[in-house]
Amino acid sequence: MEPTTPSQTVGPYLHIGLPWPDGPFALREGAPGGVWLRGTVTDGAGAPVADALIETWQADPEGRFDHPDDPRGAVRREGFRGFGRCPTDGEGRWGVYTLKPGPVPGPQGVQAPHIDVSVFARGMLHRTVTRVYFADEAEANAVDPVLASLDSPEERATLIAQETEDGYRFDIRLQGEGETVFFDI
Repeated sequence: MEPTTPSQTVGPYLHIGLPWPDGPFALREGAPGGVWLRGTVTDGAGAPVADALIETWQADPEGRFDHPDDPRGAVRREGFRGFGRCPTDGEGRWGVYTLKPGPVPGPQGVQAPHIDVSVFARGMLHRTVTRVYFADEAEANAVDPVLASLDSPEERATLIAQETEDGYRFDIRLQGEGETVFFDI
């Protein structure tokens, strides 16, 4: 029997076929109510990761998904697909134009408004998965079962996006001091 070959990493070839022109627009460009979710991806040394890809998946402002797995039934919102995909630029920056989501039901109770995020990059055998919560949702964040499962305020802080003039900022640190909390899914 032949030995198996080593696993391949998810990059750098992800930039060839995964991005698409309107990928960063989970909400139609210029649509009312839209906000930018922006950030930078950095490695363990704090250097920008110039060839990562960020994917987002989320509910709408009422906490509903346009997906058959939503137990309340799929709901379509004009101009909103709930999914964004953005490659990082040469400085590790990314951005997705979207709507701020509402709270969603979960197996352990209502979850605070959040956006699911996947990160793909060279040197990684698998994508990493995290969540973005919002600093202006302190009350909902305080009772969110996922945030409550984290051991320290420092860990929780890595999942909280801060308000900006046109939306929110969420930086992703792949490893090292201040590493973003990632989930084993």
